[in-house]
Amino acid sequence: MHSEAFTIFGLTIYWYGILAATAFMVAFWSAGRRASREGIPAEAIMNLAPWIIIGAIIGARLLYVLSYWKEEFAGKPLYEVIMIRRSGLVFYGGLIGSSLATILYCYLKRFALWKIGDIMAPSVALGHFFGRIGCLMTGCCYGRPTDLPWAIHFPKEHWTHGVGVHPTQFYDSLLYLLLFFGLMWLYNRKKFDGQIFAAYLIGYACLRAIVESFRGDYDRYFIAGLTTPGQAISIGIMATGLVLWWMLSRIKSSSRPAVA
Repeated sequence: MHSEAFTIFGLTIYWYGILAATAFMVAFWSAGRRASREGIPAEAIMNLAPWIIIGAIIGARLLYVLSYWKEEFAGKPLYEVIMIRRSGLVFYGGLIGSSLATILYCYLKRFALWKIGDIMAPSVALGHFFGRIGCLMTGCCYGRPTDLPWAIHFPKEHWTHGVGVHPTQFYDSLLYLLLFFGLMWLYNRKKFDGQIFAAYLIGYACLRAIVESFRGDYDRYFIAGLTTPGQAISIGIMATGLVLWWMLSRIKSSSRPAVA
C-alpha cells in the first residue's frame, strides 16, 4: 500500500487521484471511438466529459459523506467534506450523479439518451478497472481475513493490522475487466438502444454483490443483517437494469413494421 505517489511544490499527489484521472481519460477515449458507430460525433462525448466528471464526483462524495458522517465528519470542520484527494468516494453515488448529469446533457443537447448510454457503458466498466487499483494503493475497500495463499497484507498501522485479507480490489478489477469485454461482445450484437447500458447495470450489480461477500470494511448490515450496504444497493441497481431491458426491448419490438 503506497497511497502517496509524489510531492511537487509542497503538494502531495496521491495514487487514488492519479488512477481516478486515468479511469476518466481511458473511459472517454474509448467511448469517443464508439460514438461514430451510433451516428454521434466523438466531440459530443468529449463535451459530455465535464458533465459526467462533475456529476460523478458530487454524487460519489455526497453518498460517502452521508454514509460515514458519524465516523469521519461529525464534529470536524466543514471543509473536510470536500477533501477527496486521498479517497472518500462511493461508486454508486458517482453512478447516480453521472447518470443524472448525462440525462440533463442529452436533454439540453437533444442527443438520444439510450445511444449515449450504450456508448458509455463499456467505458464505465473499463474505468472502474483502474479505479479499484487506486483503492488497493490507498488501502480502502479491503477484504475479510483469510488464510488463502493469495491473501495480501497491509501495513501494521492499517485497519487490518497486517492480517492476511482477501484482495477484494484485485477481485473487482479483474471482474470489471471481464465485464468490459463482455459488454463489448454484446455491443457488436445489440438488438435495441439501451441494451448495453441495461446489461451493464445487471452485470455490475451481480459482480459487486459477489465481491461484497469478501469485503471486510463494513460493520453495518441491512435487510435483517444479511446484506452489506453495497449488496442492498445492488438489488435496486439490478432491478433497474432488468426493468430497462424489458421495457426497451418491448419498445423496439413494437416499433417494427408489420409483415404483410
